[in-house]
Amino acid sequence: MQVLYSGRVQGVGFRYAVRTLAAGYEVTGAVRNLADGRVELTAEGIKKELEAFRESIHGAGLAANIRNEEANWSDAKGGFTGFAIEK
Repeated sequence: MQVLYSGRVQGVGFRYAVRTLAAGYEVTGAVRNLADGRVELTAEGIKKELEAFRESIHGAGLAANIRNEEANWSDAKGGFTGFAIEK
């Protein structure tokens, strides 16, 4: 799953909050800032876990910072071990 978030999502601890939330789910992946001001979340796991993780981002008080969210679903490639913040 890839999710692109826009709004006030950089410089407000968004990536760190997402990484903290990821620890509560059986997901692997990464979150990073993009040059255009968006944040990209890439996560792998079973769909039920991914959906719950994605919903938790809104429930954790981050929804106020999100203006737009674009999700793209694809098959996992197994390229992650754990969950990280990428530069």
